[in-house]
Amino acid sequence: MVIDCHTHAFADKIAAKAVAQLVEYYHVPVPRGARLTDLLQAEQAARVDAFILLVAATKPDQVRPANDWLLSLASLSPAQLSERTGLVNPPMPVPFGAFHPENPHWRAEIQRLRQAGIKGIKLHPEFQGVDLADPALAPCFAEIEKDFIVLIHIGDETARESNRSTPRKVAAIAEQFPKLRLIAAHMGGYRFWHEALELLAGRDLYLDTSSARRFMEPSLFRQLVAKHGVERILFGSDYPVWSPLEERDALGAITWLGDHEKALIMGGNCARLLGG
Repeated sequence: MVIDCHTHAFADKIAAKAVAQLVEYYHVPVPRGARLTDLLQAEQAARVDAFILLVAATKPDQVRPANDWLLSLASLSPAQLSERTGLVNPPMPVPFGAFHPENPHWRAEIQRLRQAGIKGIKLHPEFQGVDLADPALAPCFAEIEKDFIVLIHIGDETARESNRSTPRKVAAIAEQFPKLRLIAAHMGGYRFWHEALELLAGRDLYLDTSSARRFMEPSLFRQLVAKHGVERILFGSDYPVWSPLEERDALGAITWLGDHEKALIMGGNCARLLGG
């Protein structure tokens, strides 16, 4: 089984605007569409069986409508998804809930996600204006540590200690909430990979490969994988920024990883995490 653990798509009416915001923030071209159908087609071309679908609520009042959309997808059967999109045997989305700690109804939203069987939650501190070191996050993590996976975007174009998301801050969260199942996106921190190697590699959390391998020295990527262990590395494409097919092929071409190790990274590890 192949699972892409890091993808983004949006409701049709806001998809183009969301892509424009990505382009403006990261200053990279995004030639792929961000509708659900666009994502499904890309994952199908990459021979992906399932994918985690992430939406970051950049404002507190975006949480409920984002979750309304995500929950509508979570309830679809494979046949219903095929009928809705026109695709034969499409890969299945695994939506993670949207969350913002400044939403006054965040506990009610967490309960709504819990009752719907949603397995995870996405945090994007940079987009959401939330510092991972803010003590106000502690009640949120305490509420969700037993029954949700938390995928956190970490890092930014300029690596500074003052960034809202850093490997050091994630390490502190992992220590304070040892039961929290964490995915530290972008191999522990976009542009913070030496700090991730020092402070996150080897901890009881997961690293995903999205928007990471292509930006770091191959030797550093190998060091991170070796120190952390292939059993806690997850394949992620960061669609629509990058192509799932290209990212899968690039990982598959790494000669120092064996077939079993690649199978774990490509989907085995994520299947175990989602099933736990």
